[in-house]
Amino acid sequence: MSEPNGIAILGVTGRMGRALLAALPGFEALRLVAATASATSEWLDKDVRALGGHVALTVSADVRAALQHAKVAVDFALPAATPFHVRCAASAGVPIVIGTTGHTAEQRAAIMEASGHVPVVLAPNMSLGVNVLLKLAELAATALNADYDVEVFEAHHRNKKDAPSGTALRIGEVVAQARGTTLEADGVFARHGETGPRPRGAIGFSVFRGGDVVGDHILTFAGPGERIELTHRAHDRSGFARGALIAASWVIGKPPGLYSMQDVLGLGASKLGVRS
Repeated sequence: MSEPNGIAILGVTGRMGRALLAALPGFEALRLVAATASATSEWLDKDVRALGGHVALTVSADVRAALQHAKVAVDFALPAATPFHVRCAASAGVPIVIGTTGHTAEQRAAIMEASGHVPVVLAPNMSLGVNVLLKLAELAATALNADYDVEVFEAHHRNKKDAPSGTALRIGEVVAQARGTTLEADGVFARHGETGPRPRGAIGFSVFRGGDVVGDHILTFAGPGERIELTHRAHDRSGFARGALIAASWVIGKPPGLYSMQDVLGLGASKLGVRS
């Protein structure tokens, strides 16, 4: 059996970082070699096992050093850290999987720049189930015309900072692309007061924030005499972690470029630019 590939987890102290630590023992082809946190983290210089890790390793703020012995990196740090992380990965020649959401246009430009030097997997949601839902959304939107009104509902915990979620936006983009339009043209993100009749072809978004909801997404096509609903509910973060580690295993050895989870899962290259 070949030696496992070294993986660096960037942003190890967050919810997803801890979920990755918990999931790693199920991936024999990957071995944790580095774990980083922000320079102000209370976890710096502490053993990663206190966060749920299974190997003796010190949490560090030195991303460049963390990548020295890694074959792949997974980034779930805050969006502001992404440009630095992808520049470090590109400089070290290390593929990187990015699961962080809520990036600005400038931050996405940094990701695109890095993808010219190393393979980058970028997805607003690493869950296998969500990515199957995206494929089903594309099929449904292709088959159903604008007589079917589209609504995307999403629910997350009270601490989520961006809305709609990156996953909800991706669902809307897939539907828009399949219908030959864009979210900029047909997306409806707010309703209040006298809104008038629903515009034909509108792709509406509804957002819930509260409690400790991990993540629910419901795509509805409401047409004459019937309603079709595609639903994904995350019970915990383990599904996201497993997807990210599957992506990390897959991306090693790939040529430079920007990849999605659709590529990872062999569901067909997305027609759509990856969005975080």
